[in-house]
Amino acid sequence: MQTVLGAGGAIGIQLAKSLKTYTDDIRLVGRKPQKVNDGDLLFSADLTDYSAVKKAVKDSQVSYLTAGLLYNTKVWEKDWPLIMRNVIDACLEHKCRLVFFDNIYMYTAGLPDPITENTAIDPSSNKGKVRAKIAAMIFDAGSQRGLQALIARSADFYGPSVKQKSVLAETVIKPLSQGKTANWLVNDNYKHSFTYTVDAGKATALLGNTPSAFGEVWHLPTADNPPNGKQWVSLIASELGVAPKHRVVSKNLVWIMGLFIPVMKESYEMLYQFDKDYVFSSAKFEKNFGIKPTSYQDGVREIVKVDYN
Repeated sequence: MQTVLGAGGAIGIQLAKSLKTYTDDIRLVGRKPQKVNDGDLLFSADLTDYSAVKKAVKDSQVSYLTAGLLYNTKVWEKDWPLIMRNVIDACLEHKCRLVFFDNIYMYTAGLPDPITENTAIDPSSNKGKVRAKIAAMIFDAGSQRGLQALIARSADFYGPSVKQKSVLAETVIKPLSQGKTANWLVNDNYKHSFTYTVDAGKATALLGNTPSAFGEVWHLPTADNPPNGKQWVSLIASELGVAPKHRVVSKNLVWIMGLFIPVMKESYEMLYQFDKDYVFSSAKFEKNFGIKPTSYQDGVREIVKVDYN
């Protein structure tokens, strides 16, 4: 049995599809889980409830934590450590391996070019501090309690049927598809990597079924040499067959918008990811598994085909 905890999001869905390569026994866990594959087993659970998590993980050889929480610092500070503790304890009790799907908020705001698994853990944001804390919980449980775990990290992501919780979809793809002007945050001259969700799902499933991958951090396959903001808009507009109209949204404007729009307020502390090159490297994964990520052009073309035709 392989179990996806927090199965309803973009990554959880792609992961469930990919797990069929390795097993027919897939359990999808969430508040209101829905089948991805015909044979999926559904289990309703609140991940903040340890007794529910323990039941969800029972009989699993591998559990994947792909949950996404409300984009709110207070919610993250309250719920993420609790969820992580519940999942770690349940995996230990049932002798289950853990795969955690993570972002890169915990890395230094300096964002070296490229960003690798060895980038310094030195978060500048409150959300980044939460992510650093829960990642440390995993490796502490590994060294002190024998937990078998790995962390699979992704850049910002994009992909087919991902119209929410994707900054690229919300700020560029969606408005251009509606004949509106796209928005790019802070500065459109800097490169910005995005991880294709289909690649992320396949790679996370592969890692979870590779015993030698445990005990490490892995960057999920992401195309190299990413476009800058202007190039992203041009690429997407070309595939949609529309004019590449866009505006740059300054930090000051984001701050002002945050007075009225909660998600903008929550996004302000993350703007350091847009005032410099954000180049995410998956060279370690590619070298070890011989897998190349989907190109940005092919990824955008598939999104337009699936969602906008």
